[in-house]
Amino acid sequence: MAGIYLHIPFCKKRCIYCDFFSTTRSEQKTAYIRALCRELTDREAYLEGEYIETIYLGGGTPSQLAKEDFEAIFSHIYKVYKIIPDAEITLEANPDDLTPEYISMLRTFPFNRISMGIQTFQDSTLKLLQRRHTAEQAIRAFQNCRTAGFRNISIDLMYGLPGETLASWKEDLKQALALHPEHISAYHLIYEEGTTLWQLREQHKLEEADEDLSVSLFGTLIDSLTAAGYEHYEISNFCLPGFHSRHNSSYWTEKKYLGCGPSAHSYNGTSRQWNVASLNEYIRGISNGNPTFEVEELDLYTRYNDFVITHIRTQWGMPLPKLRKQYGEELYKYCLRMATPHLQQGTLEIKNDTLKLTRKGVFYIRRDHERHALGGVTNTSANIHICYFKSIPQK
Repeated sequence: MAGIYLHIPFCKKRCIYCDFFSTTRSEQKTAYIRALCRELTDREAYLEGEYIETIYLGGGTPSQLAKEDFEAIFSHIYKVYKIIPDAEITLEANPDDLTPEYISMLRTFPFNRISMGIQTFQDSTLKLLQRRHTAEQAIRAFQNCRTAGFRNISIDLMYGLPGETLASWKEDLKQALALHPEHISAYHLIYEEGTTLWQLREQHKLEEADEDLSVSLFGTLIDSLTAAGYEHYEISNFCLPGFHSRHNSSYWTEKKYLGCGPSAHSYNGTSRQWNVASLNEYIRGISNGNPTFEVEELDLYTRYNDFVITHIRTQWGMPLPKLRKQYGEELYKYCLRMATPHLQQGTLEIKNDTLKLTRKGVFYIRRDHERHALGGVTNTSANIHICYFKSIPQK
């Protein structure tokens, strides 16, 4: 089983914290959809005929697409790939796009999961972040999706926002739980260099949340959602039983995925590949049959590193017998040796031959996780760093 990720880069305007590849040049949308569909066809062999169990349209703002765009995309996908009947098919959406009319149009396509970028229910903060919606629009959009029959809705929240207090965060969580979404992703705000948010902080116009407050916000997040019946199945992700994100989980369980569109990443088990982060270059390259992309071949140590850091972040942990079988006795023993001080400190535990983070350990690696959505890996000529362990010499 494998997944497909489609990057839809178009936004009406950029949020001040965003450093993902996006553009406001909507006049290029038609040419882009044409190139995206061609890439889907040209890269048919990448997944080696595996059945597709997840399709994810992310961005950018995929809810900027129109009916004819979705028609072109899905006709190509279903013509070229083998999609299982109960595939999880997700659309990321901005709340103010989710009008009853737009949602009704979405229901004519195979979408069965909506991921809504709410971020906060504080209108003043939404305005500061240059989000397009208000709290009222977000609540109404959620209700519209429910009324239309969507039974798998995820919402995104952010914490550590400028001016945020523990009290205002509790208000956000209370409102989020009142909606009863199947899934909640919650991320600490990151001041990425080059963003407007970064510049405002450098100009001392905004102040970053201190570590003590960040820890309190994270702890409140965990306690509030787990008390409400949500599983904390990955550092930043919570779900009602049976509603974990199948697509995102594939990133953490070594499943293959094809990423199409500018800046999109792909993984086939032995290498990672990513497209150029330029709309013009992407369209020109695909149209000319000469796409621009980079490839990283994954050696044993890099694959081992990825295995550790992606598995350890989930509630399922890292199965030690699988580690031993796939990476050999030497790396298995190395991992246990490096884990020993963390086991003694209580940040890791071993249960049923599985190495897992404890609650203390989740707090310990939260900051690094927020910066590396797929598990940050530092690969130098001398060593490879694994998770928050030490390094292993390359041979």
